[in-house]
Amino acid sequence: MNNILVPIGTSPNAVDTLQYAIDFASNFGAKVFVMDVISVSSTAGNLMNVEEKVVKSSVEHIKEIIEKVNTNNVEIKIATYKGDIVDGLEDIDKELGIDLIIIAPRSNDIKEELYLGNTTGRIVKQTNIPTLIIPKGMGFEPITNIMTAFGSGILKRNRVLKPLVAIKDKFRSEINLLLVKRPGYTEEDLQVNTALLDLSKQLITTENGNTYLGVLEHYQKMNPDLLCVFRRKRGFFKKLWEKNTIPKSEFFVPIPVLILSVKKD
Repeated sequence: MNNILVPIGTSPNAVDTLQYAIDFASNFGAKVFVMDVISVSSTAGNLMNVEEKVVKSSVEHIKEIIEKVNTNNVEIKIATYKGDIVDGLEDIDKELGIDLIIIAPRSNDIKEELYLGNTTGRIVKQTNIPTLIIPKGMGFEPITNIMTAFGSGILKRNRVLKPLVAIKDKFRSEINLLLVKRPGYTEEDLQVNTALLDLSKQLITTENGNTYLGVLEHYQKMNPDLLCVFRRKRGFFKKLWEKNTIPKSEFFVPIPVLILSVKKD
């Protein structure tokens, strides 16, 4: 794991998210790229002058955030992009090769309706880059117990597991697999990828209306400090294919969530 990207935006918790990313990256000798997306209306006066001012303001904003963290000898670089955030992520990934995006959900407060807001939801929905969602305000701790939940054991390419393998190897984590038989499952879904099996301590099979309900059933027993799920069009976050936001009524856990992409499979 070499390059970690942290989209900043205007979140008041940006410092905490960046600090987590830095502390996480320090374990892998990875670089951290702090990203801000710049949007300038084409009707805004002298466009070139406006863009220059916005870029300058954005860079200054990122520098102010960086000054508030302990860099822990991690190399931090600034990446700005003019345009849509998803396009920016894809372009930066093509240029640098991003191994992981680290972001915060919209809110930890269970009273607030949304777990993922529109921007975070779009990142999870529309990119193929592995993403780690960190609860706001959470400090980094070594990851020792991982619950990996899925409704289909099919993985056509083992490389989608690279972030999970890296975390397991670095922290000597135990990985417990949870295969959730959902309505309409096929026998093929029950054939778990051998590379995934080789990583795990145990495989538990359960039957629920969706994968999240399976997680809720076994969450207390497994007591994970990381939940790993797969990004599929009809997978764990299938509601994202209808809209970009995820309400807490459909998903909420108080621990980091690692999302691996198998959308192209």
